[in-house]
Amino acid sequence: MLKRKIEEVLLQWKKTAAHNPLVIKGLRQCGKTFIVQLFAKEHYKHVVYINFALDADMFTAFVGNKDVDTIVLNLSTLMPKASFVPGETCIIMDEIQDCPDARTSLKSFKLDGRFDVIATGSLLGVKGYGDKMKKKKNKKLGKNSIPVGYETIITMYPLDFEEFLWANGIRPEAIDAVRRCFQEEKPVPEGVHHAFKQLFYRYVVVGGLPAAINTFLKTNHMGQVAEVYKGIVDEYKDDMVKYADDDDKSRIRECFESIPAQLAKENKKFQYSVVKKGGRASQYAGSLQWLEDAGIIHRCYNTNQPELPLDGNADKDVFKVYPTDIGLLMAMLDPGTRADVLQGNLYGYKGAIFEGVMADFLHKKGQNLYYYHKDSGLELDFLIRQDGECVPCEVKSTTNKAKSLRTVLNHQEKYHITHALKFGDYNVGREGALLTLPSYMGFLLEFDGGEDMELSKLDIEGVNRMAEEMMKD
Repeated sequence: MLKRKIEEVLLQWKKTAAHNPLVIKGLRQCGKTFIVQLFAKEHYKHVVYINFALDADMFTAFVGNKDVDTIVLNLSTLMPKASFVPGETCIIMDEIQDCPDARTSLKSFKLDGRFDVIATGSLLGVKGYGDKMKKKKNKKLGKNSIPVGYETIITMYPLDFEEFLWANGIRPEAIDAVRRCFQEEKPVPEGVHHAFKQLFYRYVVVGGLPAAINTFLKTNHMGQVAEVYKGIVDEYKDDMVKYADDDDKSRIRECFESIPAQLAKENKKFQYSVVKKGGRASQYAGSLQWLEDAGIIHRCYNTNQPELPLDGNADKDVFKVYPTDIGLLMAMLDPGTRADVLQGNLYGYKGAIFEGVMADFLHKKGQNLYYYHKDSGLELDFLIRQDGECVPCEVKSTTNKAKSLRTVLNHQEKYHITHALKFGDYNVGREGALLTLPSYMGFLLEFDGGEDMELSKLDIEGVNRMAEEMMKD
């Protein structure tokens, strides 16, 4: 069984008083159903599981604006063995995007408060998805209304590298030892360093989707891992056919299938003309957005300046595109690429692969992605926010020198960069303002807490008294 970090998130949600129904969205096949069922089984006396994708009869329990008593009565009729005990029952609504009225009912469940509800969905972000489902199923299911304010939404990702390490039997103590080397800027002992490098390469070729990892752990055979990903990619393509507008179906697939060619270019900026000769944003922008809303890809935006605020400096029309999971990228590359990576023969895709795995690390930590590129050739692979500063991260497949990093560090008066990170085939070391790190340490990056801060109380009464005294003078 794969240990997942989201288990702690689910536990904190359950412990929170008067919590909302929970909605978990995420890429198809990232493990949502398994982890929710496991959590519910461990923490509730009774579990009611509904899968709207598999059982269309369940739609009828939610048709129209019904109160919880009516919904429970309907479900009890459809599921005679189900137990609905207040305070002891968790209702799981799997693939809730297939039943918009069930999503609307979350407000009723919140206001009622007797039952905990966890919903999952793979295409919740796709605009108009629920309306298309109604038309497809020829059901008069009422207005597709999202219960804003009455649900808590979280995103679940495929396994990250640390979870992959756990799955391979690496104990937390070993990870903490490597983390200490990172924090203290000390080289990792050679034996540990070599082992983590090998595990890193295995993560690159296996990826983070649970089915692929379980197959790898069971068989240790790359051919069988490749077959798992073939099935998953085919399933994603089926979604594009089933749920997209007719005009978009072929364009979505064309955008998706162009990703390897986009990333193989020296300038990895996404270009619609690479999707199809003569292609334009007006033709393909909506299709690319569909892929992003479905959680299949994410963008890395170019910034006008390598400085904070990153989003404020981002050019939304200039971006790279990476698959959400490094395993997906590997599945889209030429057959035999996994063997090349494991043997160190990286060839033309080496930049795409190593940038792709850093994008994987950052995205799975909930970070938006940014880079910096100028026509002069100056390019910084990734920009992150750390300790209130903009920090460039350069990603190298080997021990190549990072000329762009040297340029910005040597001209701090122009670029305002005081230190930088370079990831590659190194151990930990520092050269002035440049910290070099092994590629596998990308998962150890920590980020500013954003608005997670507590403000001191102001003496408002004191201010009012002083103001009164001022007015008397």
